[in-house]
Amino acid sequence: MDLKLLFSPVDESYYTSVISPSSFARSIRIYADKMPDYKGAHLAIIGAHETRGAGHHEGKWNSADEVRKKLYSLKKGTGAYRIVDLGNLNPGIDVDESYVRLSEVCRILLENNVLPVVIGGSHDLDFGQYTSYEGMEKLISLLNIDAWLDLEDGHQVTPDRSHLHKILLHEPNYLVSYTHLAYQTYLIDPASIGVLEKLYFEAFRIGQMKLNLQEMEPAIRQADMLSFDIGAIRSADAPGSDRAQPFGLSGEDACQIAWYAGMNEKLSSIGIYGYNPDYDDEHRKTAAVIATMIWYFIEGYYHRKNEQSFKTNDFMKYTVAMPVEPETLIFYKSRFTDRWWMEIPVPSRSVYARKSMVPCSYNDYMTATKGELPERYITAMSRL
Repeated sequence: MDLKLLFSPVDESYYTSVISPSSFARSIRIYADKMPDYKGAHLAIIGAHETRGAGHHEGKWNSADEVRKKLYSLKKGTGAYRIVDLGNLNPGIDVDESYVRLSEVCRILLENNVLPVVIGGSHDLDFGQYTSYEGMEKLISLLNIDAWLDLEDGHQVTPDRSHLHKILLHEPNYLVSYTHLAYQTYLIDPASIGVLEKLYFEAFRIGQMKLNLQEMEPAIRQADMLSFDIGAIRSADAPGSDRAQPFGLSGEDACQIAWYAGMNEKLSSIGIYGYNPDYDDEHRKTAAVIATMIWYFIEGYYHRKNEQSFKTNDFMKYTVAMPVEPETLIFYKSRFTDRWWMEIPVPSRSVYARKSMVPCSYNDYMTATKGELPERYITAMSRL
């Protein structure tokens, strides 16, 4: 497919004014008069300005362009950049067609081992990001970061408030796990948490994350797809959302999460949604936060260690005897990154075999040494 038919080029004023040879803009290929060849690229930036899913039927949010203005002027990070900016995806006739367009573009990129970085409009666009995995004949894990759960249903509910409900009910179902980070208890219906628990999915309050953000790293490392609503960041750091709240993640927290996500060898797509420049301040603070998040995600990507084979000397194996079933728990620790995994006893012929190594933390190992089953182990066994 000629992607040029689906995209509008980036306004040249966004990058021609950036003159530093060490800038981000000078280190990537940008769709100007000619669509850059995405084949062979590592990452592809996609602007998606569709906002009808949030009830904005007039006009659009130029969110991706505002982020580009901040991102392009940053300095190039480490690694041999092979990054393309495909420009802005043209909206479809209706919002459903926009989902299809985003899905098709992401599918093409994924098939060519290119990681899509979607700078979106409303959060419901992650449905298009999700359905791009449909034909890949593998089960995926979805990580969603949002102050809300967006599980509402009904004709009066806008798609950006019900997109998770749509994803969970989508057929065919290839979602093996779902993890939700940074929800705020006073913003959601308690029954929504019950729905996730019945499906053996995980959800962590913002307070839990604030206590120890590093403990969330294994949940991030498990994801194949990341969907991030900018409304999860507190309004003092990111006012550019009609759902901005006084409490939430800090800008630094968001960048740390982006770094963890970039480091995740499994993660193959990321979307950052919900940014409306109309709500941002005059300095475009929110755009600067998102640009920095993308920079850290890319930095993490170029620090990936490809820790996939646990039979090498790159890992230390720990076997813990348990007082109850199972008789033993097996853990692996990377000699290079100090990251931990635990082994889940799933038959090799099972469709879940790819999930038999579950990311965990040192605290999970210490829990096992005390004779207790780690919560992550119980959740993984229940789900599989």
